[in-house]
Amino acid sequence: MHVLILGGTTEGRRLAELLDGNGLPGLRVTSSLAGRVAGPRLPVGEVRVGGFGGVAGLTEWLRTHHVDVLIDATHPFAETISFHAAEAAAGAHVPLLALRRPGWVPEAGDKWHMVDSLPEAARLLPRLGRRIFLTTGRMGLAAFAGPESDGLWFLTRSVDPPEPGTPTPARTELLLDRGPFSLEGERELLRSHRIDVLVTKDSGGAATAPKLTAAREAGIPVVIVRRPPVPEGVRVVTDPQEAARAVREL
Repeated sequence: MHVLILGGTTEGRRLAELLDGNGLPGLRVTSSLAGRVAGPRLPVGEVRVGGFGGVAGLTEWLRTHHVDVLIDATHPFAETISFHAAEAAAGAHVPLLALRRPGWVPEAGDKWHMVDSLPEAARLLPRLGRRIFLTTGRMGLAAFAGPESDGLWFLTRSVDPPEPGTPTPARTELLLDRGPFSLEGERELLRSHRIDVLVTKDSGGAATAPKLTAAREAGIPVVIVRRPPVPEGVRVVTDPQEAARAVREL
């Protein structure tokens, strides 16, 4: 059996470990990474880096490499590849699982403002504060470079710097860092930069959740972008152990 994991997440790496060590005879695991992050954390087993060339390219890859199970363990906001995976799996007649960590759940004291997109988040900010901690990644910075951001200051955190020429807010300090992040570190970051609004995506998981706790403690409003839906009809599992069990069943 050949399992292809569309990875790049903690869950994808953990699933590769579980499948690599489960002792199933004849099991081959390949993890595919998009290649958008410099120096990614590599999973165990076979690894390929780069795109497939859209739905047609992924469909052909599944057929040519005799993939028996496709697992979409990409980031919850990697919407394009998730829909490509659904179309390619259907075209190649390959079972597909979506591995998605659960989203965050508000607690008492949270001041969350849920929005459906980054542009909607940008339009909301002037009503909430002036010093923004932006943790939505480098790919969506252009959404905060419009006139609605005039007068706002941004602390932007991402793993890699934005591509040259990417529109960014006029007043921005770039912080290059990679999770997991500690609660004490997030508290100090909010305090030292006098942050009064946090902007993030509902990525879920524990690695970046401490910023939500720090914001709650400080009484800071949080703008959260809802995650896009999983393609209709795709079976969803919520942790690597459940995904590994599903592969064993297949």
